[in-house]
Amino acid sequence: MSHPHAMPHNCVRHGDCIRLMRRMPPASVDFILTDPPYICRYRSRDGQTLRNDDNGRWVAPAFAEMFRVLKPDSLCVSFYGWNKVDVFMEAWRIAGFQPVGHLVFCKGYASSRRFLGASHEQAYLLAKGRPSMPAMPLSDMRDWVYTGNKHHPTEKPVSVLEPLIEAFCPPGGLVLDPFCGSGSTLLAARNCGRAFIGLELDRRHHGTALARLQAP
Repeated sequence: MSHPHAMPHNCVRHGDCIRLMRRMPPASVDFILTDPPYICRYRSRDGQTLRNDDNGRWVAPAFAEMFRVLKPDSLCVSFYGWNKVDVFMEAWRIAGFQPVGHLVFCKGYASSRRFLGASHEQAYLLAKGRPSMPAMPLSDMRDWVYTGNKHHPTEKPVSVLEPLIEAFCPPGGLVLDPFCGSGSTLLAARNCGRAFIGLELDRRHHGTALARLQAP
């Protein structure tokens, strides 16, 4: 498959991320930071749901494309659903990623209560090849900031994402978020002086991401 044109930088595209990534040249992004559906049939208190959160058919092909478009010796941070860790881990390993770290974001509140109060978010740090070690490694225990979910039912805080981009994307590099939701990763990348590409399947969230990026 030929890739005659790289996707424009500093944009957010609407559509299926697998199809959109297939149009991207291989080894064309410096860092991936993404928050895919957790495959947990999420429903917010006001009844909002997430596209493709009811099936895992997209997981393996999406991460295969992420691996392909990521530059050699580079990193990916992916949030994931703890109760589907087997699905995500299998997809990461089949794609070629090697888990090299695990991040836990500690909340000051419980987002749900069942057998346990859910008071954290989690993400894996995944490597393609052999990225160089940082001079000052981040702690794998990270503070969380509540967003109020004003832009998205599972909105991630921009301020929490910025240190990850600073640590794992080289200055002037390109950040990709294939499940960009309301655009928090893209705003964080811009704040850190990095270029970005966001992909989003849900037209409503794509519109929100555009509006946030265009806001003064």
